[in-house]
Amino acid sequence: MAPTPASNATRWAALCVFGAAAAWPASAAARTDHSGRNWPFELAGAQYAPVDFAEIAGWHDDDHLQALKTFRVSCGPIAGPRNPPPDSKALGGSLREPCLAARDAAISDPAKARHFFEKHFLPLRVSKLGDEQGFVTGYFEPVLEGSRTRSDAYPVPVYRRPSNLFVRGRSQASLGMPNGGEVFRKIGRRKLVPYYDRGQIEDGAIAGRGLEIAWLKNQTDLLFTQIQGSARIHFEDGGSVRINYDSHNGFGYTPVGRALIDRGIIPREQMSMQRIRQWMEENPDGANELRRTNRSYVFFREVQLPPEAEAVGAQGVSLTAGRSIAVDKALHVYGTPFFIEGELPIETEISKTPFRRLMVAQDTGSAIVGPARADIYFGAGAWAGQVSGRIKQAARFVMLVPKALDPVEAGRSLPLPMARPSELIAKLYPQGEPAPDTAKPADPAVATTTPAPAVAPAPAPSATAVTPPTGKETTPAKEPDKAATFIGPPAPAAIVAPAAVAALVATKAVPLPEPRPEIKANLKTEAKPPRRERRARPHRHRFFWQ
Repeated sequence: MAPTPASNATRWAALCVFGAAAAWPASAAARTDHSGRNWPFELAGAQYAPVDFAEIAGWHDDDHLQALKTFRVSCGPIAGPRNPPPDSKALGGSLREPCLAARDAAISDPAKARHFFEKHFLPLRVSKLGDEQGFVTGYFEPVLEGSRTRSDAYPVPVYRRPSNLFVRGRSQASLGMPNGGEVFRKIGRRKLVPYYDRGQIEDGAIAGRGLEIAWLKNQTDLLFTQIQGSARIHFEDGGSVRINYDSHNGFGYTPVGRALIDRGIIPREQMSMQRIRQWMEENPDGANELRRTNRSYVFFREVQLPPEAEAVGAQGVSLTAGRSIAVDKALHVYGTPFFIEGELPIETEISKTPFRRLMVAQDTGSAIVGPARADIYFGAGAWAGQVSGRIKQAARFVMLVPKALDPVEAGRSLPLPMARPSELIAKLYPQGEPAPDTAKPADPAVATTTPAPAVAPAPAPSATAVTPPTGKETTPAKEPDKAATFIGPPAPAAIVAPAAVAALVATKAVPLPEPRPEIKANLKTEAKPPRRERRARPHRHRFFWQ
């Protein structure tokens, strides 16, 4: 039976009293919303709330078996290592448990697959702070014509990563450099400068160094290949090569479509990849200038994949058309399931095809930023390119959170603490009868509002007489023996000290040791201990004093 919304809210609210025992990740900060409920983790700039599976539009109509197959592909690198490195993100390593369950489960129909996700995950609707919906786009794997050598028909090179490209914390042997952050060019052995931008590379800054993987017809083909992150290049001799993203030059990505919209060249509602390509083919000079506004440049590597296999995402696994998405790697964890609800122009450019599908995060991109932002992978070829080129719609996101982060579920398997050693505690800390309260205030009215000391302190010494309220003069009180009397802090009358404490108050304090005698030494005349004779210590062929 599916959980109710009230039960989900109760589960997440239980974090208030169970958070310390559930061992949340170190970076998972508690987040409190306007209702006072605490969430188990925090996504920067996001708002989220638990929902019931029955409240998700299209949840029961989706093919969860296909989603489970895609999830199992992601589980390879998640559940494979015995000691995976710690992840500082909100979900951390919580996907390992459902991945192990998916690997061992024998599921062959969509109904059982749906039950698997409902059993191991809790749905959490997520969006950008202040916005109820997210945003989706599409991408694909281009299939291009190319050549192994340069010619007039194929003058544009596809470069692999140069040897002088340097990223802090990564070696030259590292695969899959990050798609963000600083990238440098080494000059000599120590000097680092920013790497060449797109304009400099197109002008030949790294030409002639044997970095060419293949040659394409024009720069527009290369630009869209760099945007998509992968491609299949077919050669005239019948051969082919598969390329994937390997690294970039350190400059932030600038969408060329946005520049066309800002300049009033293409209206926002007509913007698509096909319109950009059409404008660039009709305006080659303007295309050169527009392309260089995006200073980012991508380098590729060859990948050995069978013809029927899809492209490889940033997680290092093959993508699944219609089930894999690219997400913001700075916020999310690869392998996280997302259910996306939207109306997308899949059939035609103006159609609103209902899109209700469970997806799996397996890729990323420099333009994919935000908690509810996804790039949907549609496959390879011309049809996938047409569909993905016109996807730019709002959509609703539901992130499936593993139940390992649920405090109630985690508490079911949490071991109970050891039994309290009551006999030992009673022996070390004996409990006696309350000591009688001998300090009675003179005025009962005052006793109800003014706290009285548990042990009456001795009167303070005074050099003059003290005049009580009756007006009679009394003699100064004799100063008590400070060494023989322990004066403790006053306690409220309502709190009675145990017998052990009362006995401690009545005893004499331990006297302090005698003061240390003052030693006056004449530093000029007093004999000093003889200096230790220094011996010559050889250091290579010299002595320290030479």
